[in-house]
Amino acid sequence: MADGLTPGGLSRLRAVAERHLGDDRVPGLVALVARGDQVHAEALGRLAIGGAPVVRDSLFRIASTTKPITAAATLALADEGLISLDEPVDRLLPELSGRRVLRRMDGPLDDTTPAVRAITARDLLTFTFGFGMATEMFSSPAPWPVIEASRALGLSAIGPPEPDVQPDPDTWMAGLGTLPLLAQPGERWLYNTGASVLGVLIARAAGVPFGEFLRSRVFAPLGMRDTAFFTTDAGRLATSYQPTPGGLAVWDPPDGAWNPPRRSATARPGCCPPPTTCWRSRGCCCAAARRSCRQAPPGR
Repeated sequence: MADGLTPGGLSRLRAVAERHLGDDRVPGLVALVARGDQVHAEALGRLAIGGAPVVRDSLFRIASTTKPITAAATLALADEGLISLDEPVDRLLPELSGRRVLRRMDGPLDDTTPAVRAITARDLLTFTFGFGMATEMFSSPAPWPVIEASRALGLSAIGPPEPDVQPDPDTWMAGLGTLPLLAQPGERWLYNTGASVLGVLIARAAGVPFGEFLRSRVFAPLGMRDTAFFTTDAGRLATSYQPTPGGLAVWDPPDGAWNPPRRSATARPGCCPPPTTCWRSRGCCCAAARRSCRQAPPGR
């Protein structure tokens, strides 16, 4: 049909996709475009540098796309009447009741004021419940006390996930409940942590593990049979990389041997080569951070 996918258009799609391939970009990808009943997919490159070719049903990590999936699951619970978006979460998350809020986000943990109201599921959905990642963290000359406390508890509540150190959901929730909020509920947007709290809320409201609820209520009805937190078919899973000045470095291999460099909750992709490090990460990407870097033994 005249307004459908054309050979010329699909050729241009492939050319654009190919420009994203490379040892300093991504080793491989799957691109898909659809128009009406027409569906076209391109499988290009390899699952890892020097690895097996990418095919149509190769598996890739979806990272932060988990957040809208979590939101959809939350709305399914609300549709069933198991939760209300505007009721306090205290009934299912008593760890978040009676919150204290830091007077200054970078201040000491004991310099707090009471929360003006309870946290709601809507606050969690909109990342405004009072805890999470703030841009100010990246420009601070020293780590904030609340970030250090979160790291000491092994929560990974701010920043990249660390599945090798995070405790079970109830222990994680209990640890988070010992920390003050960074802002009053509903006051400002703070990235990331609200989605993790929703995972615990969903599991408790539904009476099943979060992953099982996603499988039965979201993935299975939509035919997303390969979507889950883990896969037993590691041969189809692409290696996860992070960019470095020398090209891509392995971040998470398919065999589950998670071994990222230890980094602070406010770290961003690095540009200082090891063993240069500072409190932000093994390698900081801003000039101010590089000036404050110090030499550390390899493997720290």
